[in-house]
Amino acid sequence: MRKLATLLALTAASPAFAASGPFFSLHNTNFIVLLAFILFILVLMKFKVPGMLAGMLDKRAEGIQSELDEARALREEAQTILASYERKQKEVAEQADRIVEHAKSEAANAAELAKEDLKASIARRLAAAQDQIASAQAAAVKEVRDQAIIIAVGAANDVIAKQMTAAKGNKLIEDAIAEVDAKLH
Repeated sequence: MRKLATLLALTAASPAFAASGPFFSLHNTNFIVLLAFILFILVLMKFKVPGMLAGMLDKRAEGIQSELDEARALREEAQTILASYERKQKEVAEQADRIVEHAKSEAANAAELAKEDLKASIARRLAAAQDQIASAQAAAVKEVRDQAIIIAVGAANDVIAKQMTAAKGNKLIEDAIAEVDAKLH
């Protein structure tokens, strides 16, 4: 049926009707061209050229469809990979923020610890300085006392030497000897 419809369409639309003289004559070139064309179409159909062309077109369509499917699959895979990298980038950014915050807090803690250490060091140095001052003060007081004792002994010696006579000195020496002798025996 298909072949007949094709043949009828070809004969109805042919320009052979415009030629002069009888149409079905071998002297009419339009009739000869029509016969050659019909013979050509029949040869093509005998060798199944339209089926081969349709098969080639179907194969090409299948190839294009498979390429489209592959491209779609690659696109989906690329979107998945992109989403994965974006997620990883976000995680890395969050981790970097956490590291920065941790470093800031550690720096603040270290600064606070350094302040406390500095205060303790200043307190220790102040206490050591106060101890040195107290020690120097005690040494000065002792030196003043020692000097006062030396001066007092010297003054007492001068006073006793002026008031002491030879008889009083001999009596003191004898009393001291007797006291030492009593304590030793």
